Amino acid sequence: MPEKDAYTVEPWCVREPKLRLDVLADTETVFALSNGCLGLRGTLDEGEPVAQRGSYLAGFHELRTFEYPETAAGDPEATQTLVNTIDGTFVRLLVDGHPFDVRSGELLDHERVLDLRAGTLRRRARWRTPDDRVVEIESERLVSFAHRSGAAIRYSVRAVDAPVEVVLQSGLVANAQLPDLPSVPSPDDLLKHPLVGRDHRASGTRLTLVHRARRSGLLVGAAADHELDAPQDFEVHAESEEDAARFTVTGRLETGAAITLVKYLGYAWSGDRSLSAVRDEVAAAVTAVRHTGWDELLAAQRRTLDEFWESADVEIDGDDELQQAVRFALWHLLQATLRAEGRAIAGKALTGTGYEGHAFWDTETFVLQVMTAVRPEVTRHALGWRHAILDKARARARQLDLQGAAFPWRTIAGEECSGYWPAGTIAFHVNADIADAVIRYVDSTDDEEFARTTGLDLLVETARLWMSLGHHGRDGAFHIYGVTGPDEYSALSDDNVYTNLMAQRNLRGAANWAQKHRDSAEALDVGDDEIASWLDAADAMFVPYDEDLGVHPQAAGFTDQPRWDFAGTPENHYPLHSHYPYFQLYRKQVVKQADLVLAMFLRGDAFTDEEKARNMDYYEQLTVRDSSLSASNQAVLAAEVGYLDLAHDYVAESALADLRDLEHSTADGLHLAALAGTWIAIVAGFGGLRQVDAVLHFRPALPSRLQRLCFRMCFRGRLLRVRVEAGTATYEVLRGEPLVVLHEGNEVELTAGVPVERPLTPREERTPPRQPETRALGRRARPPEAA
Repeated sequence: MPEKDAYTVEPWCVREPKLRLDVLADTETVFALSNGCLGLRGTLDEGEPVAQRGSYLAGFHELRTFEYPETAAGDPEATQTLVNTIDGTFVRLLVDGHPFDVRSGELLDHERVLDLRAGTLRRRARWRTPDDRVVEIESERLVSFAHRSGAAIRYSVRAVDAPVEVVLQSGLVANAQLPDLPSVPSPDDLLKHPLVGRDHRASGTRLTLVHRARRSGLLVGAAADHELDAPQDFEVHAESEEDAARFTVTGRLETGAAITLVKYLGYAWSGDRSLSAVRDEVAAAVTAVRHTGWDELLAAQRRTLDEFWESADVEIDGDDELQQAVRFALWHLLQATLRAEGRAIAGKALTGTGYEGHAFWDTETFVLQVMTAVRPEVTRHALGWRHAILDKARARARQLDLQGAAFPWRTIAGEECSGYWPAGTIAFHVNADIADAVIRYVDSTDDEEFARTTGLDLLVETARLWMSLGHHGRDGAFHIYGVTGPDEYSALSDDNVYTNLMAQRNLRGAANWAQKHRDSAEALDVGDDEIASWLDAADAMFVPYDEDLGVHPQAAGFTDQPRWDFAGTPENHYPLHSHYPYFQLYRKQVVKQADLVLAMFLRGDAFTDEEKARNMDYYEQLTVRDSSLSASNQAVLAAEVGYLDLAHDYVAESALADLRDLEHSTADGLHLAALAGTWIAIVAGFGGLRQVDAVLHFRPALPSRLQRLCFRMCFRGRLLRVRVEAGTATYEVLRGEPLVVLHEGNEVELTAGVPVERPLTPREERTPPRQPETRALGRRARPPEAA
């Protein structure tokens, strides 16, 4: 795990002041650049040393066939896996014949900076060659926010103390091998050599490669073009072969002189277009990026980020590390979603191959909850992708002998890619999570055109699934049996509270929208009888409750199960699923990630304040947080019931998941939902934000260490700022029409430019419950003597 000083703590950047080869894989993830369509891992410019190369295109994948010892109806046939496409990040340097490699010669100075305002990754190095010459290297790279499939790298070399012979070699490489993989691919492991060359070209300053994925058949192309600022006697040469293309610059640098190479990149892929069409698209992409030029690419990055931070920034006084972390989180959320139009937003975004590049329910429940509040057009596009795979979800429902649509638990292109039955196929709550995101988006934007088209289609088909999955029992209640809720340490559960309550919202939303948009509903064959059946099921939805304990069981019978032996579980046996059979986990009271607690957040209207407090106390002792999704939801409820310092601890765990590699898996890619959870925990936890239908409710409170919280958000065309400090909350509409919000249940009328201050009701101090043995959190609150 990176030490605390792996990155300096600064408000607007993530700085690595010295090169740490021991955590190279983690820094490649943290320094990854993306725009939601194209993603480049933060590898060193010269390409080596490297932990995991990665140049990813959203949706570009290879197929791998599942092998089952016995087949069964409903088993997915194949999985889709994100693959490294054509790597264009290489700029190799040779000085007097010595390749610049941080492991050779003497690295006198090295620094990398992820600039959250400029939208770039900068690198600066001073290197002494093996024959005692010193050069300075500076580079800056970006993935363009303006050009969906474009990127650029500016690379400069200066001779410091003596003249040197310099060679710069800029390349495109397909099927680049990782250090631990053989150079000759095995035919039974396509991911070691997934691409087959179809075209390669080198002409003037431009390089082009076009390849095809072996199994999926998808075509991918990349092109690089170059601009050179160098002494006149430098020579250039371009060449290409099937898996590589190179542009080489060579010449002499006098003492103090410098050479600068700007490399422009363009990408394209398609599953149905011809080779010539993809090649032409790549040429157009790189031409557009080069025409824009380096300076304007930088300016466009800054404009996009200035606009983003105006509507999304979160300011925190009292915890500098958390201040940096929340901006880092928002930055990567923007990167992951900005230009993802028509593509899935993966759980690791485009920063690594963790989870094979699949999208999960995390997108709607975590990522889109944030983006709806800070950049709502992203949510519209993301839900548009769900609508685009609706026919595949309908087909999956029929395969499972269900009605409506069964959205996949994990996927890239829309087909179900989870071969693990209990934790995957039956996690039907993904349907309700999509419906929840649809309803939240429309309530937040009043986008009625979306509501009567894409939104209604999604609500109707997800509602139909619940009617075929659930049933009215002899008790008259509506039950949903045999599902997996958010907690993956419980499976095949009956009446999972989260699933039932979110399905209830789904059913009521579908009924209300179908009544409001009659013409659109009729086109979907929705009649009065079906609407009535949805409302009947929603009204009769069963929510189990344990009268003896005074808490809600996570699912029917959960509180009757024996508790996990936390005292007898060694600290090094977490995560539990890596050390114990799932069979043992499924039949015990142990929670991987907040489940019932998440239900109390997203469906808080279904619980009393007293029930929330009792449930929080009960489940806090059972939740081991073996998932990075857990801490943010626990933070929200901890703050709501009065455990503000505990909430601060949980916020930090979510926020630092990747900057501190708390899950020991940052090398595989970012924990995007945990990053989204950071914003949710701060704004919904300390800001007390709840959106009830189309009204914003606030009940703010700060933990002991924080002196001030200020956040911005968009709502129905307004830009709102909320400031919490010293026993008061101040609300202001910065842009837009007047707005009425609720502060601690009381209406507050806001007009643009007029701040309104309201006092905060002090929270009752309560002693927080303990976490399971050896699973206590790191403390953020100051000790009493420092308070």
